[in-house]
Amino acid sequence: MALIEIKDLTKIYDDNAFPVTALNKVNLVVEKEEFTAIVGPSGSGKTTLLNIIGGLDKQTTGMITINGTDISKLKTDKMIDFRLHNIGFVFQAYNLIPVFTAKENVEFIMLLQGISKEEREKKAVELLQAVDLGDRIDNRPTELSGGQQQRVAVARALASQPSFVLADEPTANLDSVTANNLLDLMEKLNEEHKMTFVFSTHDARVIERAHRVVTLRDGKIENDEIRQSSKVNAT
Repeated sequence: MALIEIKDLTKIYDDNAFPVTALNKVNLVVEKEEFTAIVGPSGSGKTTLLNIIGGLDKQTTGMITINGTDISKLKTDKMIDFRLHNIGFVFQAYNLIPVFTAKENVEFIMLLQGISKEEREKKAVELLQAVDLGDRIDNRPTELSGGQQQRVAVARALASQPSFVLADEPTANLDSVTANNLLDLMEKLNEEHKMTFVFSTHDARVIERAHRVVTLRDGKIENDEIRQSSKVNAT
């Protein structure tokens, strides 16, 4: 069974006098363990596609299933719960809670899941150590560099033990050294821990490392390239 399966997905924004078709009958299958970049020019629909996969937005027509669950049929409260237990997010703007320490930011997802204080504290420390921030667990976001904040965001994304991680332009605000270090970490998580990553990006550094590159243009898939290092089959 495919991890993510998208069929005839269309998204039309019609809240003004000129409706905009952001996605037009997109069909896509993502298997477990992929390291996939969704690319395309500004306005091509890549962020819209990620938001719909993540349940942050709703399609106009079409179907999207995650681990066999048709998320388009889930009501808001069920979608929130499904997202909490199945999908990790890494955003361009980090989206950390400013008054929380790094450890508390990572713990927060587990708190929402109802995990005990002792267990979530232990796991948060382990995750921050895994992203080389073991000495920064008590620092707040304002005391961390951009790269360090993004590493906290990765640790937070993994805290819920998701089926996959969606990363929307995760390197956009980072310098080359920091971006490459972050990508090293994500590749390690993909290769050693079998974590699936789906990126929305225009960053050549991400595209170069991706095992699969899906190109969107005007809301349609223009190209779907499987790299030699990829473990997946073309769709």
